[in-house]
Amino acid sequence: MKITGIDALQKKLRKNATLDDVKHVVKSNTSNMNKNMQNLAPVDTGDMKRSITSEFTDGGLTGTTGPHTDYDGYVENGTRFQAAQPFVKPSFDVQKNVFKNDLERLTK
Repeated sequence: MKITGIDALQKKLRKNATLDDVKHVVKSNTSNMNKNMQNLAPVDTGDMKRSITSEFTDGGLTGTTGPHTDYDGYVENGTRFQAAQPFVKPSFDVQKNVFKNDLERLTK
């Protein structure tokens, strides 16, 4: 009895494990950024803080998070009547470095 294709199977399994690892990194970083935004979001009624949600697409390879109110941009960037109270950009600035380090760790 002879089994052929073992090398191709092992290569495919290694590739799939790597994709699962990438999906895990995407999910954990998206979730952490979501929590950071919720912690930094200014609260008046709590609507904006509650509107911060995450969504995963592309089979888990893409994660999106952010607020979903009509006024979150005004809070983030300010207006001529109101000073900016950034919560999205500071969360992103912290998380992008963590995400980059996590992905670099996977390639080693």
